[in-house]
Amino acid sequence: MHADTGTALFHPLAGDVPLAIVARGVRRLFGDVRAVDGIDLHIPRCQIYGFLGPNGAGKSTMLRMLCGLLRPSAGSIRVLGLEVPRQAELLRRRIGYMTQKFSLWDDLTVGENLAFMARIFTLPSAEASPRIEAALAEYHLTPLRDRLAAAMSGGQRQRLALAAATLHRPELLLLDEPTSAVDPQSRRDFWESLFALADRGTTLLVSTHYMDEAERCHRLAILDGGRLVAEGAPEALTRHLPFHVVEVAANDMTRVRGALQALPAVRSLAQIGTHLHVLLVPTGIAPDTRVRDALSTAGVDAEVQVARANLEDVFVAATLRSTGRSTGQSTGPSTGLPVGS
Repeated sequence: MHADTGTALFHPLAGDVPLAIVARGVRRLFGDVRAVDGIDLHIPRCQIYGFLGPNGAGKSTMLRMLCGLLRPSAGSIRVLGLEVPRQAELLRRRIGYMTQKFSLWDDLTVGENLAFMARIFTLPSAEASPRIEAALAEYHLTPLRDRLAAAMSGGQRQRLALAAATLHRPELLLLDEPTSAVDPQSRRDFWESLFALADRGTTLLVSTHYMDEAERCHRLAILDGGRLVAEGAPEALTRHLPFHVVEVAANDMTRVRGALQALPAVRSLAQIGTHLHVLLVPTGIAPDTRVRDALSTAGVDAEVQVARANLEDVFVAATLRSTGRSTGQSTGPSTGLPVGS
């Protein structure tokens, strides 16, 4: 936890919430590299829980440990009441896993892929057929039943992967950056499908580097450098952010940046359209007054107003110290764009 953010970036669950996952002190080392460094998690059932972080933050490593594919170097994990990795084989029958890269068979048709997955899940033939038909209908794949997977678009392939991962009706579904290669409309449709699964009682754990996807989650963990740096409901994280946010509109953004970069209170400058989004630590002076005075001293004409914090501001506040980013730099993506390169 960072000293300048305090407990405001951590919002624990109520004590009576049913949990799907409990992880305590989880670490994973690869040689001298700490890919995951002492993470504690309490993930509620029947919700969408997100992992947000740049590339290399530890999201994929944590997912692989939670589903038993990777043994932690230290710590304990319980998933759906089972000890992982000791009871990983029992767990695999109750979970679904969707990887970053399309992992079905390009040389099989949509229908053949689902039929093959039904056999892998050992579904009885009398049960497999209606489930395949239901999956084709739910994920709008019926017209594509006889199309080779290799001939499908990115969004269609993701719908097929989701249909396959949920064919056995898992209690828990883990998705590792599932929409990184699809268009915005396909991403939106994909998320509607995830909410439908949550409404039916499935717990979903989704890693992402998109701010707009993170905002859709019921709860969110922000990872950076293998550590948990913020956790809670997105609206709670933004509402209690211990920083001030100011927006500046001006004709000469270069001069605005030059004037504000010198302010010790400024922690981030990010241009969003025609406005400059400014993140400042609290001082004894109103944030808009402080910015307005700095611009006036520099002879810059601008409109200044206090703004509401967004999830990008939370990400910047949570990762600022661990990344060592310098004051005045754009420290995160605009909403909807990837965090990492």
